[in-house]
Amino acid sequence: MTGSLKHNNISTTWVNGELRLAGLDSRMIALLKAIEQSGSINQAAKQVGLSYKGAWQIIDRANNGSPKTLVSTATGGSKGGGTCLTEAGRALLALFTNLEQQHQQFLDQLNLNLADDADTVLLLQRLVVKTSARNQIFGSIAEIRPGAVNAEVTVKLKGGGQVVANITQTSLSNLDLQAGADAVLLINSADITLSTDSDPGHYVARNRLSGTVIRIQQDEMNAEVIALLLGGETLAALITSESARSLALVSGMKVWAIFNSNAPVLGVMPQH
Repeated sequence: MTGSLKHNNISTTWVNGELRLAGLDSRMIALLKAIEQSGSINQAAKQVGLSYKGAWQIIDRANNGSPKTLVSTATGGSKGGGTCLTEAGRALLALFTNLEQQHQQFLDQLNLNLADDADTVLLLQRLVVKTSARNQIFGSIAEIRPGAVNAEVTVKLKGGGQVVANITQTSLSNLDLQAGADAVLLINSADITLSTDSDPGHYVARNRLSGTVIRIQQDEMNAEVIALLLGGETLAALITSESARSLALVSGMKVWAIFNSNAPVLGVMPQH
């Protein structure tokens, strides 16, 4: 697998939370707002995605729990009935709206404070990366070697190991890579070969990472071997059960994780 990706859309809103006031959550407040706007419990329920029965249950709970009625309902009469907020209901809605604004200002300030902490932002950026690849390893770009068709990018890992990723010149241009920039490597577990040789130099694959087996999960067909790398990262390799038996793998055994330079997908972390 050859490719690259750039995480441009990772949200910088790290802290969020719902405002609750004495059991009143956003769903109840949304229903009160919709009633105030529409004057109809049926229309209000549709606006907030509730069933008619569900809306009434919320209204009954709000009215029963309040010292004053919040929602008033009239049936029949010359005006055909309707539903509206009482003076107490409108006051509660205004109070919650004001608190909601203050709550958002508080969250905005927390996010601004986090943005000033580079180490925390880097950690959070890494935690929100989502991918189908089994392995996700972070490092920094150590070297970029452009070629006629493809480019080789060397990524230095935390433990001092290095991974070479082969990407196209187009990807190199799109990613705007710079030495020293934070990067993420996505590697499918099936692209990794394991070796217990003391010296894996006879393998032609560009990447050879040293690790220790910490877990083996095996069925009749396949075995997933988890190896702990020198920097504390874990790397999963999917091999056949026959290969696992041939290697006589056990927890604590030293292994080499071997894979080609076109196996990793290279991504760069967004810059702020």
